[in-house]
Amino acid sequence: MKNVILIISFALVSFAGNTQVTIVKDSRIDDLVKALSQVIPPATAPEISGYRLQLTFDTSKGSIDDARSRFAAMFPKVDTYVEFIAPHYFLKVGDFRTQLEAEKVKAATTQQFPTCFVVKEKINLPRIDQ
Repeated sequence: MKNVILIISFALVSFAGNTQVTIVKDSRIDDLVKALSQVIPPATAPEISGYRLQLTFDTSKGSIDDARSRFAAMFPKVDTYVEFIAPHYFLKVGDFRTQLEAEKVKAATTQQFPTCFVVKEKINLPRIDQ
């Protein structure tokens, strides 16, 4: 039995030694491997836990831009953020460290944006105006 296995394995090795394997590949594979192997550095902007106001959401980018410009006219120093999570655009404003700061701006904007509410999320460090 051992002799049969030895003869079969010797036959396979001898046939494998005479074969030539040619690899044909698309040149785009190298480009894809190069693109996927790039190191993307993490975001460098420091973030902390805080609060933002979600003013509105809609499927139309135009209505979000309109609401953004109305808010910017009321509060020019408060940053605005548009986030897209299919199929809706969300307009969020502010980088508030406390919920009380967010509630103050909410009280001032309730007339223009009656459905706004405070959300807790990661925020950028608030500006320091001098």
